Order: sequence, then C-alpha cells, then structure tokens
Amino acid sequence: MIGAAFYDARHTLGLSHEQVATLTMLLSNGVIVAVVTQLLGIGYRELLHPGKASMPATFFLLVPPILLLLPLVVLLDVALIDALEFMLPVSSWEQEAFSGMTALTLPAVIATCVLAPLFEEMLFRGILLRAFLELYPRGVAIGYSALYFGAAHLNVYQFFLAFFLGLLLGWLYERSRSLIPCIALHAAVNTAVVLTGGVDLSATPWLAWLLSAAAALAGAIALRSLLPTDHASR
Repeated sequence: MIGAAFYDARHTLGLSHEQVATLTMLLSNGVIVAVVTQLLGIGYRELLHPGKASMPATFFLLVPPILLLLPLVVLLDVALIDALEFMLPVSSWEQEAFSGMTALTLPAVIATCVLAPLFEEMLFRGILLRAFLELYPRGVAIGYSALYFGAAHLNVYQFFLAFFLGLLLGWLYERSRSLIPCIALHAAVNTAVVLTGGVDLSATPWLAWLLSAAAALAGAIALRSLLPTDHASR
C-alpha cells in the first residue's frame, strides 16, 4: 500500500524510481517492525541486542573476524549466480531490476547497503528466528528462517544466495544473540555486491580463491572461539 501510494504520487512529489523504492522500504519495514515490537512488548534495544555481552564488546570482537568471511562469500555468490544464469538465463526485465538494485545512485546505495541489512535482520533474525528458536531445535529454527529469508527475495537467483547467507546469519544470531554481527555481515555483502556490480569475477585466479578461503578459515576459527556453544553461557 505504501509503495502504491508513493508510485502514484511520484510525479507530484518529484521522486525518481530509486527514491520511491527507498522510501517504500524505509516506511513499510519501519511500520512492520514497530507493530511487531509493540505486540511482543519488546523495545528496539532488546530487539537489536538481547544478549548479555555489551554492545561495544560484541561489535569490536565479532565484526573483524566476520569481515574475514566476506571475500569468500562474494566469490561463492558470483559462482552461484553464474551457474544459475547458465541454467536459467535472466530475462530483460529481471536484468533491469537487478541493475536498479546495484546502481551506484545515492537512494539505491542507501536502500541496499544500509536499510535492507538493518530492517531485514530485524525482521528475519530479530523477530522471526527469535520466535522459531523458542519453538524448534536450533538447526530447524535457523533453517526455517533462512528459507523464509530466501523466499522473500521473490526470484530464484537471489533465493539461493539469501538462503545460504541466511544459514550463516542465523548461526551468528543464535550464538551471539545479537543483530550487530548479522547487520555487519549483511551490509558488507550487499556493499561488496554493489561495488563489484558489472565486474567479471568469473575468471578469478586460483590465488584469490586460496587467499579468500584462508581468510574465511581464520575468521571462522576466531568466531568459533569467541562465540558460546551452550545456552547457559549467553
């Protein structure tokens, strides 16, 4: 409804397509988060960081090793997208839609690199996964939340990346009980996709893959040592 209202009024308000999309994302997701948090009786501080560790400690301890995962995640994303596009060629309107998402315009960058990571993590990890963890074993809960996260992107090309990324984000949330590391990784991945849009990474040399894998391994080991493995330690 918000998107339709902005679309109808775009000429009167002098809004571009990217500005309409950004405002729609901001207001519609803001309304959803506000309503759900009121229904659940939780504040934004509790939604963002329900864990016992301090927010600054969580940020400075977890974000650096999380960023070590980024190069490998981006390379795997490119490889997966290339494989999907080979099997299922992208239509012209899908290509236009993807180009709009990764355009280097201020509204598109804000929507993709700032608003989407913030609101999607609040919805899919802070609200949805949090509820699933109270109902199901953690593996099932993380899997369900990742499945919904993938399906919410409404296209097969982003579904698989979002699903696998959702598994990693879900594991981070379940271990840290904080959206801070999830938002950091989500924003880093989206930013990397925007910055590398249009760049052919399919011929990436094996050394880049090796270094990316080594960095990811170091980050994974650090995260495993920093994050608790039992519920009592949270």
